[in-house]
Amino acid sequence: MTKQYFAHETAVIDDNCDIGENTKIWHFSHIMSSCIIGEKCNIGQNVVISPKVVLGRNVKIQNNVSVYTGVSCDDDVFLGPSCVFTNVTNPRSGVNRQGQYAKTHVGKGATIGANATIVCGHDIGAFAFIGAGAVVTKTIKPYALVVGNPAKQIGWMSEYGHRLEFNEEGIGSCIESGEKYKLDNNEVIKL
Repeated sequence: MTKQYFAHETAVIDDNCDIGENTKIWHFSHIMSSCIIGEKCNIGQNVVISPKVVLGRNVKIQNNVSVYTGVSCDDDVFLGPSCVFTNVTNPRSGVNRQGQYAKTHVGKGATIGANATIVCGHDIGAFAFIGAGAVVTKTIKPYALVVGNPAKQIGWMSEYGHRLEFNEEGIGSCIESGEKYKLDNNEVIKL
């Protein structure tokens, strides 16, 4: 059977990987065993995808990203250059903790900025926006905009990646799409 994805000749793809149609895997990247990678993903240079990672459709991974075992990403997730996920909260070289990997789930359409670190066990909500260099140490709500170390929420983002401003009734709209959102009880929903 002919493969339906592109892999640069320097990429290493281990056995038992399920890679979707029209996915591209670029220079010096390593896709480890038993990964599931959806259709139309783009995996940049020098990316490591550890065993049993699951990526949805249209996930974009920029250069130098490490996605470790325990991570799953829904469709349309963007992982910026050199961002990293951890999978153990208390690593020690002399102590094997492979059976203690914590899970992290990244929701549909979320963006993780360049050089951000996601500490394991903390999920990222759908369409959340993690600023460049942020260190995420807690679960992030859908549509939340977080920055800093440790990451703190400073606002809300639309599905198109624009900051939302809400009126007295808690209604805001995206400046690009015109889509409306409601802020109620510190949660955002798309109308």
